[in-house]
Amino acid sequence: MTPKDPHDEQELAIDAQTLDPSQESCAPVKKGERQLLTEDGRLTRGRLAGLSMNKAIWILAWPILVESYLNSFVGLTDTMLASQISAEATDAIGVASYFVWFIGLIAMALATGATALVSRSVGKQRLAVANAAVGQTYLVAIVSGLIVGGLMAALAPMISDLVNLKGEARDAFIGYLRIVSAGVPMSSVLFAGIACLRGAGDSYRPLVAMGICNLVNIAVSFTLTGAPIQTSRMNEAGEMVTRLIVPAFPGPEMGIYGIATGTLVAHSVGAILITAFLLKGRSGIFLKRRWLRLHRTTLMRLLRLGAPNFAESLGMWVGNFMVVMFVGWLGVAAQLEGGDGKGIFGAHIWGIRIEAFSFLPGFAMGMAAATLAGQYLGAGSTARAKTAILRCTFIGAGVMALMGLMFMLIPQQIIGLFTAQPVHLELVPRLLVICGAVQIPFGIALVIRSALRGAGDVKFVMFITWFATYAMRLPLAYALSGVDIYTKETLASGEVVHTVLIENPFPEIEGVTGGLGGLWLGLCLELFLRGTLFAGRFIHGGWTKARV
Repeated sequence: MTPKDPHDEQELAIDAQTLDPSQESCAPVKKGERQLLTEDGRLTRGRLAGLSMNKAIWILAWPILVESYLNSFVGLTDTMLASQISAEATDAIGVASYFVWFIGLIAMALATGATALVSRSVGKQRLAVANAAVGQTYLVAIVSGLIVGGLMAALAPMISDLVNLKGEARDAFIGYLRIVSAGVPMSSVLFAGIACLRGAGDSYRPLVAMGICNLVNIAVSFTLTGAPIQTSRMNEAGEMVTRLIVPAFPGPEMGIYGIATGTLVAHSVGAILITAFLLKGRSGIFLKRRWLRLHRTTLMRLLRLGAPNFAESLGMWVGNFMVVMFVGWLGVAAQLEGGDGKGIFGAHIWGIRIEAFSFLPGFAMGMAAATLAGQYLGAGSTARAKTAILRCTFIGAGVMALMGLMFMLIPQQIIGLFTAQPVHLELVPRLLVICGAVQIPFGIALVIRSALRGAGDVKFVMFITWFATYAMRLPLAYALSGVDIYTKETLASGEVVHTVLIENPFPEIEGVTGGLGGLWLGLCLELFLRGTLFAGRFIHGGWTKARV
């Protein structure tokens, strides 16, 4: 489609011409009569205009950090409610969280393209291009959301069989995933809109939208689930004591389906709010009706940025799904050895939920670095982009290190705040100690990865992630967990029989490797190596020449 406004059409044509990266410098740059940076390196347009770098980082990062903690608290609440229902319900929601993550891959891939294109356009003061990107982002979000949501709902039974869920856990997983899948189009719109606002330098309005969204999520989930909130601790006699914090709401008692309904309702509310913000345009960019029709040039630019990110995230997700299968096979091994194998998935997801509290500062700093890198590069200053990334990395990794220290010192007390299931209280503390030791390299990887994406270096980020996942993460997890690979056969009587297909050849070191703790040791060693790879790419500097 052709823009109705000739000025918009002219700016789109100008922006399609790629500037020579070798001509960039840290000096103020002018495009025509427009000065993009002040003499002391401050942006001259947009939400960050006139701010020092430190203040810009703060303005961008604190709303993202608060928003991220609210999101993580919702995940904790969901898992906590599931823990009060049963260990099987916790296993179900633990596995389902991986597929909710998959549902978000399309939105996140699109979000990467939107953030990079909007931030670069704002930095160059080409707001017509930024508005076109907003409209095309929305268009793709709606279409992809419908497709992905439909596929997840249809494939839910097959997925449950792949990860060896049975009985109550299987039924709960299928029902939960299908309810969440119905809201995927709204989830896609929500996260696409947030990415556009962040690219424009506005982190506050996404915080408002997600804050309301999360409050709705918690309220609806708690009201519909019919489960209380309890905590546990060890008394002086070594006995586990459970304390009731909030009694169950006298409602419909939908169990895990109530948790899924809370997510569906909340994301719908969030999508409406974020769309209203973009329609009003107070962040400097607008959602305009004419850009909700196909515009080939802008769409191709979004896809050129989003496709490598989707391939990266998909590759990482497949790798992590294989980790989920490792966890499932550990449960099978426990059953064959005389245990019930219940709660292993739940312990794994509890470790992830709690660890999220440590890496959220790195995530927030990464998003700030992505926006600043894009805008400074758009304004022609490679030096300012590098400095912004370094400052964000130092802050993010430093805060994560402090939280990792807490995981290592008081792991039993931390998990006791959230669940009363004995199997979780037994397994999770060791996982927290292991992940606490690698928070600094994890923080470096998080911040620099996001920054490189914001700069448009999406292909190299994809290569690093794929290499780290398949050459390091999976081999280390397999070797150190000692997990055997099983096949499954259902007999005519309905009995399920598991047979070892590949026996793990690696010797177990007692107290160090083997089981869920050994698997987490492998995963965390990979985080150390991944941080080294991303730091190397940043030092190399090839990301400064990426085309957007």
